[in-house]
Amino acid sequence: MDDLDRRILNEIQSDFPIETKPYLVVGRRLGIAEEEVVRRVQRLKEKGIIRRIGANFDSREIGFTSTLCGARVPKEKLDGFVAKVNSYPGVTHNYLRLSSINVWFTLIAPSEERIRECLREIEEATGVSGIMSLPAQKMYKIQVDFNVSDD
Repeated sequence: MDDLDRRILNEIQSDFPIETKPYLVVGRRLGIAEEEVVRRVQRLKEKGIIRRIGANFDSREIGFTSTLCGARVPKEKLDGFVAKVNSYPGVTHNYLRLSSINVWFTLIAPSEERIRECLREIEEATGVSGIMSLPAQKMYKIQVDFNVSDD
């Protein structure tokens, strides 16, 4: 990763342009061509430095509900369970942890009923029962920007 890659990362973290041609706007801000920005962002994604580019919304403000889920998933069912969970568009995070409740994920849906349906579907499809649903009591949204530099 060179200095220009770092500048691009710093630019797009929290000020990604909501435009028809966002990479053109980023390129103009940085004094480089749109194609160069696209090429570098694609390379950073391929290397796993960028995992995702997307918006963050307060799901409650747009009429949705969310929950944190935890499950005890046996090692032999782990891959299938994770694949099934990740197939739902409302899953925003899915992490493996070293504890008895070893898979944690967040799920956003239009209603609590839809969340219950999704969890039932996941349990039935994977054979993993007892997924915990821990709905948010209070929403915390923090903004985290990482200053990407060579230091």
